[in-house]
Amino acid sequence: MNFRRGLRREEPEINLIPLIDVLLVVLIFLMVTTTFSKFTELQVNLPSAGAAAPDQRPREIVVAISGDGRYQLDDRALRFDSPDAFARELKRAAEGSEEATLVIHADAGATHQSVVNVLESARLAGLARVTFAAQAPGGAAKAAR
Repeated sequence: MNFRRGLRREEPEINLIPLIDVLLVVLIFLMVTTTFSKFTELQVNLPSAGAAAPDQRPREIVVAISGDGRYQLDDRALRFDSPDAFARELKRAAEGSEEATLVIHADAGATHQSVVNVLESARLAGLARVTFAAQAPGGAAKAAR
């Protein structure tokens, strides 16, 4: 005899509400126990300049390099034969001034090698101060130090 003939078997189902409750409690626990660190800013004390402007500027030796590879030293056209020969010319231009500054005016179309040649000659001539001239937005060239 089968007395359970009319009853159907119920499928088991997972109740999600208690799972959500447990996850909310875990989430609240994590939020309460987490330590929040503030990002601190780097405190920098910058030095202030208190020196007076120098009375006289050091001697400037101006070397101009054109886009087609011509060199000019203090408004005088020169050929670049070798770094040694150009170094001798730089030494002559720097005579009498121990702290002469070499200012390089290189055209935008000048090759990198021509600028490197002048830098090598300056090293051979013993000129330690080298700067490049840049064109200001107004169009006038000024030395970039």
